[in-house]
Amino acid sequence: MSVPCALAISAADPGGGLLATDLLAFDVLGVLGSGVVTALTSHGIRQAGPSHDAPVAILNAALEAALAIRPPSSAKVGLLTTVPAVRTVARALASSPFPIVIDPGFVPRSGVRHLRSTVVDTLVRDLLPLAALVSLNLLEASALAGFAIRSEADAKVAARRIQSLGPSAILITGGCAEGATVIDGLLDGRTWHRFESPRSDAPLACGAGGLLSAAIAAWLARGETLPDAVARAITFVHQALAAGWPAVPLK
Repeated sequence: MSVPCALAISAADPGGGLLATDLLAFDVLGVLGSGVVTALTSHGIRQAGPSHDAPVAILNAALEAALAIRPPSSAKVGLLTTVPAVRTVARALASSPFPIVIDPGFVPRSGVRHLRSTVVDTLVRDLLPLAALVSLNLLEASALAGFAIRSEADAKVAARRIQSLGPSAILITGGCAEGATVIDGLLDGRTWHRFESPRSDAPLACGAGGLLSAAIAAWLARGETLPDAVARAITFVHQALAAGWPAVPLK
């Protein structure tokens, strides 16, 4: 049986997150990884920094090569920093037969907004309708839904509103909320799946959303259903953080 492949499309950052985390998660979960760099960024955990965006011609060529050389069984789209980048990725993935997980990362846990409103608007219009799953933290989901999410009931309403923009399913993660328990909610079609887990105090927990969406893409590449992929990914993230990810990654 051949080993499945997952494609990561995102920026590269100096902290080893974003694209590097995606590829590492793929490898740990037994999936071959291909990567396309959309930008070189100096974004930090608590502040935005300057970026150098990949020229559109190079980005387009890299996407074509990645899709041809090692056809993926799933893809994760992470940080895209410009309108042309969003449009280029959307065109490349428009007819893809595999599930696409989108984790835009435009408002990290710090609350520092990384993307201009024009980029977010283009992402919503051109890329979200292609997604099998859009993974958002509470801040991002609140921004797209147009109101502050303060409860699980709010999250359900927000997920339905965001789903109306075109994606098949919405995952709203609760790591930005307070309390000892984290509630993540998945709207898959018309079904709401609730995932409850203890909050991690690991230092890398602030980057757990990107790790989670990469793990979901990996499990989808391995043939899991979306609810099972999300459940397995949540378990993986908590185990990995507890073990000191990325120094001690777990299978």
